[in-house]
Amino acid sequence: METELTEALLDLSIPITEIIGGGGGEAKVTDRLKRKLWAAGWPKTIITIRKIINGVERESVTHEIDHVRTFQEGTAALEIEWNNKDPFFDRDLENFKRLHGEGAFSVGIIVTRGESFQSEIRSLVLRYARERNVSDFGQFPAELRYRPSERFREEVTELVRKGRPFPQVWAERFCSDKYGQSTTHWKKLEARVSRGVGNPCPLLMIGIPSCVVRF
Repeated sequence: METELTEALLDLSIPITEIIGGGGGEAKVTDRLKRKLWAAGWPKTIITIRKIINGVERESVTHEIDHVRTFQEGTAALEIEWNNKDPFFDRDLENFKRLHGEGAFSVGIIVTRGESFQSEIRSLVLRYARERNVSDFGQFPAELRYRPSERFREEVTELVRKGRPFPQVWAERFCSDKYGQSTTHWKKLEARVSRGVGNPCPLLMIGIPSCVVRF
């Protein structure tokens, strides 16, 4: 398990343009990591638990897990929470607790944005704007496919009118909107685990650091 996960994670690289750019749907970094794990034998798996009393099925519950891998020592279940709303951690941890209790797997793994990534994302985004000399919305490259909402444009424009530099205002508002504190990142996960959410399922938590971002 360690070798497969390590190889997939060490190969992880995120262009700064992916952090800023649009396109909708699942983040490209999540898609790449999922594909690497699938190729390494960690398939998406639907686990079904049925309870039968006197030959009659009384209850059936299914759980879809991003990645499951069985080894000689046991089975691992892995979920990737790159940029969802932070209650998704509660869902994952409670599922891990329930499925571990039923004997479905031995350890639960969650991959999310690391502490350094979350704390430095604003400075990274600001660096992009400054290096590209972006001073208004019209200067973002078309291939970036960046389409801010009208509300976002108005908020930034109003603050710029009051004398604040566009790159700084834009970076602050962008990160607050897209990578805010209520999204899935290390501290949100750590806080839940510290409170015992998911206990007693053994857990491996992986935080992706800021050094994976490339310019």
